[in-house]
Amino acid sequence: MNRNFYSMQRSLLGLLLITMLALTGCMSGADADVPEIPERLDRSGDGVPVLKVYDVDSESVEEMDVETYIMGVVGGEMRNTWPIEALKAQAILARTFTMKFVDSKKSGYEGADISTDINEAQAYDAENVNDRVREAVNETRGVVMSADGEFPYAWFHAHSGGITELPTKALEFSEDPDYLSVVRSDEPEDAPEEVRHWTASFTLDEVRQACVDAGVQVGEIKSFTIGQRGESGRAVTFLVNGHEVSAPAFRLQIGASKLKSTLIENVELSEEGVTFSGSGFGHGVGMSQWGAYGMARDGASAEEIIRHYYTGVDLVELW
Repeated sequence: MNRNFYSMQRSLLGLLLITMLALTGCMSGADADVPEIPERLDRSGDGVPVLKVYDVDSESVEEMDVETYIMGVVGGEMRNTWPIEALKAQAILARTFTMKFVDSKKSGYEGADISTDINEAQAYDAENVNDRVREAVNETRGVVMSADGEFPYAWFHAHSGGITELPTKALEFSEDPDYLSVVRSDEPEDAPEEVRHWTASFTLDEVRQACVDAGVQVGEIKSFTIGQRGESGRAVTFLVNGHEVSAPAFRLQIGASKLKSTLIENVELSEEGVTFSGSGFGHGVGMSQWGAYGMARDGASAEEIIRHYYTGVDLVELW
C-alpha cells in the first residue's frame, strides 16, 4: 500500500512538472523542429549565446549573453509591474526577435550583432530590470518560438485597438506568414486613454512633406482621404490629391509616436491642416502588449497568450 502511495505521488509530481513546463513554454513537443542558433555567435560557459550589442546611450559595443540582453529588452518594452505571464510572453517574443535578427539581418552599427536603437531592433532599458523581469526571463530561459524549424517574425506592438492586422497591410511586408492572422485583441479598459483613442493634427506642410518622404509628390494638399483598408479596418493607403500614398510609410515619416496607428476612424482636412482620429498604438501586427496584460490578468499563461496571437507555432528550448 505504501509502495502504491509513493508511486502515485511520483506520478502526480511528474504530471505537475510536465504541466508547469508546458505553461512556461519550455516543452517543445515530440514533433517540434528546433531552429539553429546562428553559428557566428560565441557561447558563454553555460552555453548561452553571447551578443555584441551597440548601446546608443554609451555609443559603444558591449558584449553580453542573450539572457542579460533580453532582461533589458523586457525592461524597455513592458512595464515591470505587469503580470508575470505577460512579462514571460514578452521575454519569449524578444528572444525570438533577437535570434531572427541575428540570423537574417546585419546591424547598422559596425562590430555589433544588434543594437538598442529602436529604429533597428527593440527598446532596451537595463535600469528598469527588477525581480519580476528577472523571474520572467529566467523562467523562460532559452525558449523561443519555432515555425517549422525556423525563427518566425516575432512582431509585437503596444495596443491593437481591439484587432490585429496582417504584415502586408500594416508593415508593407512582402508576404503574410501562415502563423499570423487578424485576431480580436481585448485590451483592458484601464489602458491609457491616449493609446485607446487619440487625435493627431498636422499642418499642411507637414502632411505634404511626409508624402514626399514616403515617395510620392502630391503638391499642395487639396484633398486627403483613406483609400484601401485592411481586414482590421486599418488604412493601407491614403488618397492625397488623388495620389495613392502608403499609410504605414506615411505614419513613419510624419511621426509614429504622434500618428499612433493606422487604425484611423476619421480624417478631417481644413485650411489649418489634417486631423486624424484613431485607436491603438503601434503597427498592429502580432502580439498586443496591452492585450497580453489583459489576458495574463485574467489568468492566461504565457503560452496561451502567444498562441492567441501566433497560430501553430511551437515553443522550444535552444539552451
